[in-house]
Amino acid sequence: MNDNDPTLPRYIVVEGPIGVGKTSLARRLAMTFNYDTLLEQPEENPFLTRFYQNPRQYALQTQLFFLFQRAEQMRLLAQNDLFSPIRVSDFLLEKDRLFAELNLDQDEFRLYDNVYRHLTLEAPRPDLVIYLQAPSEVLLQRIQQRGLSHERSISADYLNRLNESYARFFHFYDDAPLLIVNASDINPVHSEDDYQQLLRRALDIRSGRHYFNPRPLAG
Repeated sequence: MNDNDPTLPRYIVVEGPIGVGKTSLARRLAMTFNYDTLLEQPEENPFLTRFYQNPRQYALQTQLFFLFQRAEQMRLLAQNDLFSPIRVSDFLLEKDRLFAELNLDQDEFRLYDNVYRHLTLEAPRPDLVIYLQAPSEVLLQRIQQRGLSHERSISADYLNRLNESYARFFHFYDDAPLLIVNASDINPVHSEDDYQQLLRRALDIRSGRHYFNPRPLAG
């Protein structure tokens, strides 16, 4: 596609819980549009494996590392004046608070929130947000299939609570055009037909909230 087409969204965010396929879809969209990517980097967080093994002990360290990591990403973007060029991201900055509220106790969250507010983070407003959702049992199956070592301890209970938090977050989200996709039965990364029907639906979005419940196609 022509990345100079003025009708294309210039900044796309793909969001969703662990295992839903947001990073893989973000990369494929970036290839389609010849866009840059802005991606989460969980492999750089030294506390993440320990968090999944012992959430209560390592939640604060894990969350603060992600917060500082994303703050640095935003700083570099601003420093290099990269808010103008086109890109695809696999995270919303506001999502960081979702995980903090889910994993931290009250005292820890007050500390986190104080740090968050003092960082005065700024991010560009997306032209389109694609929220991928799937039931917890589907997420757990996909997590097990990809076999990442730091995800082996993720429980079904944690995924249930995470799914609920995402649902609440996007129920009130209205900062950008939003496409909510039922990704339970499709594979837009490895199926060309699934990808193309999702792409066509996404490119129709100009404003408001929309739902997409695609039927799986052989690809």
